[in-house]
Amino acid sequence: MIRLHHCHQSRSMRSLWLLHELGVPFELAVHPFDKSLRAPEYLSLNPAGRVPALEIDGDVVWETGAITQVLCERYPEAGLGRGVDDLDRADWLIWVHFAETISQHVAALTQQHIMLYEDAMRSPIVMRLEAARLGKCYAAIEGQLSTPVENRDYLLTSGFSAADISVGQAVYMGRHFAPIEPFSELTKWYARITERPAFQASLPPEGAERLYARDFYEAWDG
Repeated sequence: MIRLHHCHQSRSMRSLWLLHELGVPFELAVHPFDKSLRAPEYLSLNPAGRVPALEIDGDVVWETGAITQVLCERYPEAGLGRGVDDLDRADWLIWVHFAETISQHVAALTQQHIMLYEDAMRSPIVMRLEAARLGKCYAAIEGQLSTPVENRDYLLTSGFSAADISVGQAVYMGRHFAPIEPFSELTKWYARITERPAFQASLPPEGAERLYARDFYEAWDG
């Protein structure tokens, strides 16, 4: 049995996307993005009080990078992981975990724009700095995608993998605060991977409560 604990438009979306790509049966427990994640019952699943938490065959795994590795190793036939002897193993690990570097900047911007209700709590400087740091992350992805390799469509030379899922979902969140259009290869790659049915299935359903009420949040000038 697999059950994913999820909030719409959060980091858990990358685990949801991965599960859809794997095509394995699972249950989805959707939580509101509120203090209920701090309840003792949920803290027994994820002591950080965040999503995701993945229940799998009697065990609980949390942290998206760990969930990605566990699922890819559990279902190697899907070809979304890279084994220890694979030439792309190091790059796969780098990009799977680079998603969290992107997400930490997105989290800071989400807090500034959405979670802080009083203008006096917000910082235009933090907003601009974190948006610029997202741009640096985009530049790193652009550099990888611009490496001269024949038919490079994905982050790894060996093709689509969970690295694209992890980074792609982080970019999905980042686009609410920093545009990707100045990065041509990133823009084409993002369009390519988000056409996949599994990505579309991981989006919030119509009418669902969303974390981001807007498509884009301009930096606040104070």
